Amino acid sequence: MTITRCWDTTSFPLSLPAGFSSAYRRRDRVALARLRVPPPESLSRRPAEREPGVDVPTAVWWLTILVIAGLLLFDFVFHVRKAHIPTLREATFWSALYVGIALLFGVGVWIFGGSDPGAEYFAGYVTEKALSVDNLFVFLVILSGFKVPRAGQQKVLLFGIVFSLIARSGFIWLGATLIDRFAWVFYVFGLILLLTAGNLLKPEGEESHASDNVMVRLARRWLPASDTYEGDRLFTVENGRRVMTPMMLVMAALAGTDILFALDSIPAIFGLTQNVYIVFTATAFSLMGLRQLYFLLDGLLDRLIYLSYGLAVILAFIGVKLILHALHENNVPFVNDGEPVPVVEIGTGVSLLVIIGVLIVTVVASLVSGRGRAQNAVSAARRHAQEYLEVERDPEVREHLYQRLLHEEAQLRSLPEKHKRWVREEESLMTLLRRAHEEHDRA
Repeated sequence: MTITRCWDTTSFPLSLPAGFSSAYRRRDRVALARLRVPPPESLSRRPAEREPGVDVPTAVWWLTILVIAGLLLFDFVFHVRKAHIPTLREATFWSALYVGIALLFGVGVWIFGGSDPGAEYFAGYVTEKALSVDNLFVFLVILSGFKVPRAGQQKVLLFGIVFSLIARSGFIWLGATLIDRFAWVFYVFGLILLLTAGNLLKPEGEESHASDNVMVRLARRWLPASDTYEGDRLFTVENGRRVMTPMMLVMAALAGTDILFALDSIPAIFGLTQNVYIVFTATAFSLMGLRQLYFLLDGLLDRLIYLSYGLAVILAFIGVKLILHALHENNVPFVNDGEPVPVVEIGTGVSLLVIIGVLIVTVVASLVSGRGRAQNAVSAARRHAQEYLEVERDPEVREHLYQRLLHEEAQLRSLPEKHKRWVREEESLMTLLRRAHEEHDRA
């Protein structure tokens, strides 16, 4: 029998005796080691194992980056530069426009790149968009914790989006480099997502996201800061020296949380596709319009009480998908003797259906939940009470806010008794309501 020497294990004839091919490979490893030649199945990822994908010319890359940068610049010049509070109509229009642009881009990928890259883009976009909405919860906590003026929130949010895009682009480059060289990175990414899914199921205090942020603590320690806002200015002069305004601390808090979110977000999308262009564009377009979405969903975010559970399921699903892929391409010596494990991989189409299905169930369950309605009423009452106490100069605006607060209190009183007991246990809310009524009585 003639045996052709080839490091590709699939080149052995099927008629070889059982166990002969593995013994043959072990013998060759020993011989190569004596010659100081690295074994063929090293931990490095061979070029033939790289994921196929859309071959994107450099010109298309630059055009895409310019379009994304142009959208961000347009957003700043025409909407953010002049501080104002977006109306519901404005937020709805621009949110729909950015989603439409993202969907049209996905259709283009599907037409010019094929159905597989198209499905990968849409699966990645939907996943990243859902994670971005979850980010808005933390943004809301930070902005509320620092009492950022409503009119100045747009610039802060745009900064958060731009910094998030920069941070995630860096992690995309790093992730692609690691995946290209080391196949075992899929195990690490899968483990990160499984741990993140577990953490999403844990209750967290709001305070941990704002004043306890690492970036904020470092900024407070090393840089002097004032106690009052001066519009959207980042620095001011106080007692003859230049100091930060609280707006700078808010941006530091957003920057810190953006980095943490990138650690979860990038492994998630790499679990759906390893094509760097699709990863980058799906991530970038999911962040586009996030500022408008914040004002559109303001008041509804707290209604989505089961969103964290849905995201936990999605991240756990993608984590399992990554580990299955890692087993399928395994070359880690202590796993199955360095050989691929015959496991079933989850296709992109199935992934897209699972992600969309979980999100639909999560949103519907949240909207029909009595606890969701109660949480929404509590959040609205807290927000209106805070706004009433912060507005001091305009009596007409204050009266309008007070009437809205009375409306929210009426909704709280109409809740079922089991939810009323929960509302009464919210001591911070009860304190805010008493302060608002006392302030109104004195006016």
